[in-house]
Amino acid sequence: MTAPRFVLKLSCPDRAGIVHAVTGVLLQQGGNIITSHQHGDADHQRFFMRIEFEATAEEAALQAAFAPLASEFGMDWELVARARKTRVLLLVSKLGHCLNDLLFRVQTGHLPIEIPAIVSNHRDFYQLAASHNIPFHHFPLLGATDAQKAAQEDKIRDVMAENQIDLVVLARYMQILSPALCRDLSGRAINIHHSFLPSFKGAKPYHQAYERGVKLIGATAHYVTSDLDEGPIIEQEVARIDHSMPPEQLVGIGRDMECVALARAIQWHAEHRVLLNGNRTVVFR
Repeated sequence: MTAPRFVLKLSCPDRAGIVHAVTGVLLQQGGNIITSHQHGDADHQRFFMRIEFEATAEEAALQAAFAPLASEFGMDWELVARARKTRVLLLVSKLGHCLNDLLFRVQTGHLPIEIPAIVSNHRDFYQLAASHNIPFHHFPLLGATDAQKAAQEDKIRDVMAENQIDLVVLARYMQILSPALCRDLSGRAINIHHSFLPSFKGAKPYHQAYERGVKLIGATAHYVTSDLDEGPIIEQEVARIDHSMPPEQLVGIGRDMECVALARAIQWHAEHRVLLNGNRTVVFR
C-alpha cells in the first residue's frame, strides 16, 4: 500500500548543509523522497527548496519534527499533505472566459482545486455557477461609495471565512482591491492581466495594441499587491501577431492566453510549487 505523500517547501538564508539537514529530518521520520528541487539566489543569498516525499507519519508529527530545524535555519516553510486540495474563491465581473475555463478544468479533473464559492459584482454568471453546483454571491458595486466598497469587501471576507478559503483568484474581476485586503491576501491571491508587460491599461487594451502596431501580445498571471498589475509574476503567455489581424482577433487570441496562463499559475500554486522571492517568484515546475 502506498504511503501518503507530503510536500515541503521552504526558503531561508543560504548556507552550507541545508539539504543534508532537511533530508536527514525526513529520513528520521521514515520519509522516502519522490522529487526534490532547489535553487540558490546569489543576488539575495537565499536558498529555496521543494521536496515531495512519502511517509507513514501523521502530518502534525512531521511538522513538529521539522519545526526545530526550521527555527535553527530561519526558514519560511510549509509542509502539507499532497492529497489536500486548495480551496479557491473565484472573483469575476462581466468577462467569463477565465471563469468558464477554470470550472471546466476542475470538472474534468485537470485542475487539482476545490471551488466552494464564486463572488461577482454582476449577476451575469449565476447560471454558469449553478450548472456546476457552486454557490454564487452577487455583491453589486455600481456607483458605490468608498464606504459601500469597504462593506462589499467585508462580505468577501465573510465568504472566505465561511468556506475556509486558501486562495483567491481574480478571474477577470474588474475591481481594484483595497490595500488592506491586498496585504491580508499577500501570497494568497492571483490575478490575470492582459499583456506580458504592464502596459495598455484601461479600456480596450487589444485595440490599443493594434493601434500601436504591436508584434507580440501576451498575458501575465501574478500575485496581487496594492500596486496594480505589478505583483510577483508566476506565469506568462505570449503570441506573435501581425498587421493582418484586426483588433477582434487579437481579443480572441488574448483571452485564450489569459485562460492558459491563469490556469497554470493556479495549478502551480495549488501544487505548492511557487515560492515568493521579494518582487519575484521561484517556480519549481
